[in-house]
Amino acid sequence: MNIKAIEASQTWQIRHEVMWPDQPFEFVKLEEDNAGLHFGVFDREKLVSIVSCFIVNDEMQFRKLATLEDFQGKGIASKLLEYILKLAKEKDLKKVWCNARTNKKSFYEKFKMIDTNKTFTKSGQEFTIMEILL
Repeated sequence: MNIKAIEASQTWQIRHEVMWPDQPFEFVKLEEDNAGLHFGVFDREKLVSIVSCFIVNDEMQFRKLATLEDFQGKGIASKLLEYILKLAKEKDLKKVWCNARTNKKSFYEKFKMIDTNKTFTKSGQEFTIMEILL
């Protein structure tokens, strides 16, 4: 497995398949995609996990962390999250945050991310904002 920078368009299929399969494909394309940094984990030549990062001032928001179902539970998303947290430290950023699905909150807590208790609902999914100060 290795992590590489990828194009925004390479994230869309996994975003759609894993996160929003009941929505139209266009739903997973973010307006900000062209301004983001996108990373993927490859198993041999197959893209199996993705994340998109958006840096504003000294903060980074990551979005759409997703792993193909057949590759879940193998620590792949954890490696990808560790990678972007290290990248944020290298860029001397002060905070990393995300809109986490509330049912995935415990995953982010393993990385010392804190629930801000700021919650919202999008397309029937409950989210909470998680953050870590670097």
